[in-house]
Amino acid sequence: MRNRILGAAALFIGVATLAQAETKPVQPDNSAVNKPREEVNAVVADDASSKKTDVELTAAIRKALVDEKDLSTYAKNVKIIVKDHTVHLAGPVRTDAEKKAVEQIAATQAGTANVTSEISVAPK
Repeated sequence: MRNRILGAAALFIGVATLAQAETKPVQPDNSAVNKPREEVNAVVADDASSKKTDVELTAAIRKALVDEKDLSTYAKNVKIIVKDHTVHLAGPVRTDAEKKAVEQIAATQAGTANVTSEISVAPK
């Protein structure tokens, strides 16, 4: 009987410890990288328009990027924010050539005057 009580107590302590471990918040690995942008006029994803023409332009640029076989995954995942037919690009790519290629693809879809870029070249 005593062994059963000790066993039950050990089980309870184990479950309580496990429950405690699961409730501790886990910090994301990239928390140091994903800091809020401090610039007053910074363009963020919330600024994207939901107008049909802007959504279609975003989709056309994304499709063109994904279809481009020579681009890295970084380049294919650049942020594309479109508002009133103005395209804003942001994020890292691997090379200067990729940066130019992404900007050219966006310019082909929206017109050179309608594209702004904050694309950066990240080291490998």
